[in-house]
Amino acid sequence: MSGFSTARLKMVDGQVRTSDVTDRNVLDAMLTVPREVFVPESRQALAYLDLDLDVSEGAAKRFLIKPQLTGKLLQAAEIGETDNVLVVGCATGYLAALTAKLARQVTATESDSALAAKAGDACASLGLANVTCKAASCAEGDPSAGPYDVIILNGAVEVTPEGLLGQLKDGGRLVGVSAESRPPRAMIVTRTHGEFGHRALFDAAAPVLPGLERAAAFVF
Repeated sequence: MSGFSTARLKMVDGQVRTSDVTDRNVLDAMLTVPREVFVPESRQALAYLDLDLDVSEGAAKRFLIKPQLTGKLLQAAEIGETDNVLVVGCATGYLAALTAKLARQVTATESDSALAAKAGDACASLGLANVTCKAASCAEGDPSAGPYDVIILNGAVEVTPEGLLGQLKDGGRLVGVSAESRPPRAMIVTRTHGEFGHRALFDAAAPVLPGLERAAAFVF
């Protein structure tokens, strides 16, 4: 096995399985998608560590969220093989690539257009033909490819993502980290007959997605 293959196995066994991720499809996706492909070459040695990995090359910080949180959110989303999924704030595309192994069709948005292009190239290099990566604001999502069975956030929100919730199908669900209150928690929001039900899943922290931060309070 190569060093990266060994690291990938250790990541799944040591970080993901130990966090109660038991969904076979999620584990298989995380064992087969090479996370190092989505990391700048200078940081590839960090690709499988238990951290939110900075993959930004511009001024704005962009991250791949921790592997254990990635696995837990994917498991909570219960993505089916016929599902149409939106991945928000995909950065370099790792979460989108994992989702592509589980779903029929994936649309991934990223506010940094250079990173969106890298995400598209990385997914294409792995032969993932069911992913489309687009430069778009995290708050806007992509209504043109919706409505979605599942929306999954590669990060946290400090405000209710109204624009994204409106893109859920009836029976659809949005999964991500809500930092609207303390402590931040992973949440699932389900749309049923136009109503939204919110359920906390577990305590979790993640970098806040650009455009979904709490507005700064005015201070004299």
